[in-house]
Amino acid sequence: MKVLVLNCGSSSIKYQFIDTESAAALAKGMVERIGMTGAVLSHTRYDGDSIKIAGEILDHKMAVEYVLGVMLSKNHGVIDEKEDIEAVGHRVVHGGETFSASVLITDDVVKVLQDNIELAPLHNPPNIKGIQAVTRLLPDTPQVGVFDTAFHAKMPPKSYLYGIPYELYKKYKIRRYGFHGTSHLYVSQQAAEKMGKVITDLKIITAHLGNGCSMAAIKNGQSIDTTMGFTPLEGLLMGTRSGDLDPSLILYIMGKEGLSLHEASTMLNKHSGLIGLSGESSDMREILAAVKDGQRRSVYAFEIFCYRIKKYIGAYAAAMGGLDALVFTGGIGENAFEVRENVCSDMEYLGVKLDNLKNENNEDLISSTSSKVKVFRISTNEELVIALDTAEIVDAAVH
Repeated sequence: MKVLVLNCGSSSIKYQFIDTESAAALAKGMVERIGMTGAVLSHTRYDGDSIKIAGEILDHKMAVEYVLGVMLSKNHGVIDEKEDIEAVGHRVVHGGETFSASVLITDDVVKVLQDNIELAPLHNPPNIKGIQAVTRLLPDTPQVGVFDTAFHAKMPPKSYLYGIPYELYKKYKIRRYGFHGTSHLYVSQQAAEKMGKVITDLKIITAHLGNGCSMAAIKNGQSIDTTMGFTPLEGLLMGTRSGDLDPSLILYIMGKEGLSLHEASTMLNKHSGLIGLSGESSDMREILAAVKDGQRRSVYAFEIFCYRIKKYIGAYAAAMGGLDALVFTGGIGENAFEVRENVCSDMEYLGVKLDNLKNENNEDLISSTSSKVKVFRISTNEELVIALDTAEIVDAAVH
């Protein structure tokens, strides 16, 4: 099946057109600066042909029209008619407690997504706009929602409940949801495949490290715990997010600085993490360059980033009663060998031992032959997961 995968942000749409039989991306691209001046579509075909198209792209419907236009283009396209798109799969950030798996999108599903906007105010609205745009432009094409939260939906209550009055959970659905689910699912399955073992027999820790970072404890193929919580702010130190901190600290800072709720949220989500500590950058590449120059605040940022990951590895190994594989993925996880080296140092007691040469060469298997725990560097492919889920659900609906 040929599936168009859309990841709609507030001012951007990332897309891939995937043939699920070959698992190949026939085309991929991105529309940036939707609703702003200087909007542009960047499109690359499977054979390397690429083009950039600038235009006045006022909203998500117009952005999807641009995507369809370039895919139909005689010079740069990959389809002859719109009907060649057999299904559309959407990355949807938040499914709340309603969706524990991907679903065929209906009016009722859209209504639930709208009800969950309060849980993901930055992400669900553009996700919904993307769905509505496709509904208008491709009215006969089935659509599927694939949720970032779904893989974590079967966590036990001891993992997802917070130590707050239970009535607040019942009233407002305040609980740990977790995110990056499609990435954690994909790389854990890849690790099991590379080990030649069945995932239901394994205990795996996955570390998705990018501008946003999260880890998951995956026991017997199920996520039993994850670092992100009610929002993507909890857990690891990230590019601009604080990660774990004392809740009373927020109240203290708000009082001292006279911050509003919005200003406090902006501080924690946009001005903390690597950039807040280092004062340099939210980009790990620039942090590493500053570390080499001996810039003290960047050293702190790097060390705290790695230390948080190391702590969670120990915690999740304890939670699962052991560890068979550790997986690094995401932009930092896949490319920053220094991070992997720091995180895995002094962890022989847990059975983790790197092969430094393999690690520096960014090989897939980076643990030494004597390591009891397999350590992998695996490129994530969330779009493929979305495409495969979409094809499976549409096939089931048809038959």
